[in-house]
Amino acid sequence: MSTLTAPTGTTGTASVLRRLYFVRFAFALAWALVMFPMASRLGPVASVLLVLYPLFDVGAAVVDAKSSRTTGSPALLYVNMAISLVAALGVALASTSGIPAVLRVWGAWAIASGAVQLTVAVRRRALGGQWPMILSGAISALAGASFVASAGADEPTLTGAIGYAVPGGAFFLVSALRLGRAAKGD
Repeated sequence: MSTLTAPTGTTGTASVLRRLYFVRFAFALAWALVMFPMASRLGPVASVLLVLYPLFDVGAAVVDAKSSRTTGSPALLYVNMAISLVAALGVALASTSGIPAVLRVWGAWAIASGAVQLTVAVRRRALGGQWPMILSGAISALAGASFVASAGADEPTLTGAIGYAVPGGAFFLVSALRLGRAAKGD
């Protein structure tokens, strides 16, 4: 007779993160596809989708924090939850003022959450599969600055925010695939 035990420590964290990263990839891709036709106009559906994206990030950080307690302090993940929650509220308020205001809030969120993602990924290097997350965090911060700058364009659009989701999702996919080995305990 054999018994199965739940994965613990690094293996358990890698397994949970792997699944979470696959879900984040699928969400980012689906979100971008739905959002794309609305890139030039900020209507009610686009506003809801723009608020939903950072709220999804909050949920993902909750799952991440719960799984990461065995491998280190989740303090930075709590910071990320707060940043993303404030961003969701900020985007909701900014959407009443137009695309430039949304881009400024979205950009500030991308900078702050990218810095947190970069720091968390650097601390998790030993877990494996974190180089895509390190790159994603750094690129997020740079992209955030470009969103803030693009808010001042003559006719700003949300195309950049949509473009932000696609590579972000791709980084989650690559990281999930790379975490496969760590999740198996090899």
